[in-house]
Amino acid sequence: MSNINLTASGPPETVLDVEPADALERLAAALELTGDARRDAVAAVVADHPRFLDGWARLGDLARDPIEAYAAYRVGYHRGLDRLRQNGWRGSGYVRWSHAPNQGFLRALDGLRRMAAEIGEEDERDRCHVFLHQLDPEWDPANVGRG
Repeated sequence: MSNINLTASGPPETVLDVEPADALERLAAALELTGDARRDAVAAVVADHPRFLDGWARLGDLARDPIEAYAAYRVGYHRGLDRLRQNGWRGSGYVRWSHAPNQGFLRALDGLRRMAAEIGEEDERDRCHVFLHQLDPEWDPANVGRG
């Protein structure tokens, strides 16, 4: 039997690396647009920065239907898992919303949760819900609109 080492500070915490300044600036400008121009501008940012997690999450937010949204959120989620691993995450520990670089990943995971519910994937919805609360025990979906 293996020993589990616990520390007074609790599970380890991972903070993703900051997104490229160009991607952040272009996303902010794209989100100022309206209608199809907004979605097209966000898609252009993602095309130029395919590892940009918040870009994928925002593209999901702007999707034309639940399946398109589900796909964008899922890409953001999987790219996020890759980025977490690159930043030292080993499959457990905190990834808190309070750290701005984590917000794109958590936004994508929450979007995946919502779209899974919408298309009838209750088991995936439940897994995403549990995972969000494991990553950030103080997770509140109301945060998504504030980040």
